[in-house]
Amino acid sequence: MRAKVHVFLKPGVLDVQGKAVENALHGLGWPQVDGVRVGKTIEFDLKDASDKAAAEAEVKQMCERLLANTVIESYRIEVA
Repeated sequence: MRAKVHVFLKPGVLDVQGKAVENALHGLGWPQVDGVRVGKTIEFDLKDASDKAAAEAEVKQMCERLLANTVIESYRIEVA
């Protein structure tokens, strides 16, 4: 199975990189852009996954322990 994890800052956490991208877009002629948030996507294969529910539970543990800083970040999991 293939897992995809989307990690992004929680609402209210200052996104310095997002603000820099927003300012750059304004400078390049897109002043209508607002509220830019930058995140990351992590993709990997799960070998020997027995079923989708078990794979999702395993990926959730990975997120909680390593892939996301759950104090300031949220995440969304996709398993296919």
